[in-house]
Amino acid sequence: MKESLNLSICIDSFLNMLNVEKGLARNTLEAYSRDLNRLANFLKGRGIESWGESRAVHLRGYLAWLRGRGLNVRSIARNVVALRQFYRFLEKEGIIAENPVPSFYLQRTARKLPYTLGRDEIQSLLNQPDPNTPLGLRDRAMIELLYATGLRVSELISLQTHLVNLEGDFLTVKGKGSKVRMVPFGKWAKDALLRYLKEVRARLSKGRASHFLFLTRSGKGLTRQGFWKLIRRYALAAGIEKRVSPHILRHSFATHLLEGGADLRSVQSMLGHADISTTQIYTHVTSAHLKEAHRKYHPREKGAGK
Repeated sequence: MKESLNLSICIDSFLNMLNVEKGLARNTLEAYSRDLNRLANFLKGRGIESWGESRAVHLRGYLAWLRGRGLNVRSIARNVVALRQFYRFLEKEGIIAENPVPSFYLQRTARKLPYTLGRDEIQSLLNQPDPNTPLGLRDRAMIELLYATGLRVSELISLQTHLVNLEGDFLTVKGKGSKVRMVPFGKWAKDALLRYLKEVRARLSKGRASHFLFLTRSGKGLTRQGFWKLIRRYALAAGIEKRVSPHILRHSFATHLLEGGADLRSVQSMLGHADISTTQIYTHVTSAHLKEAHRKYHPREKGAGK
């Protein structure tokens, strides 16, 4: 076994491995870093200076401490995932002789059903960007493409021009874990994209080279926060009372496809979900839609309860 190493050095090595070998998203790496450094500080406060000194009793105490601080079930579950993976890494690297992680009983979290926009709300949102201005044409193209493809906002703002196939009407998208997928889009998104590319993009780039498809007025790529603010502003202008974000359009894309008869596997592929169980949450939304349709239109149900 290797000599026990400083707590923070091992965390850095683990995070570097996740970044290089597994290509985890930056947000995930940052969450793991916060969780593991919090664990390290907890252990240091109890006189433990190396991972080899930690025991199951310390890790149970850590989870009890998290609960005592008021962390919700989902956050605690994420902490457990982080420390399980971390200790497996320590064991594999020979930094610890035995994995001390005990079996934790975790309360199952109720999956929160995503709320979506109705078709009329989507259309109202799309009507807000001013087609007589360059930024209005850009914004219309971005929202059309987001709803047409279900992209994550990070995928949309990082989309590059050479990854848009206007002949085949599909995008090549690099998603979570650097996984590449192809996503089709339809006529409305294509028309909006073509108009943006022909009339606007060159004016925004001001002659400077940029690989990004969508540009700001200064010729740079948009930020997540910048696009979120755009969506929110247009939603307010459309009179939509729901709290609208780019991810709500992704939810709406998936839900509307399934309501229209698309199969789950196809939607999973377009969304870039590694596990179909992640996509299945949308079937609960569409089931509610079907139940409402049944209640309203079945001859034995219409007027029932009145």
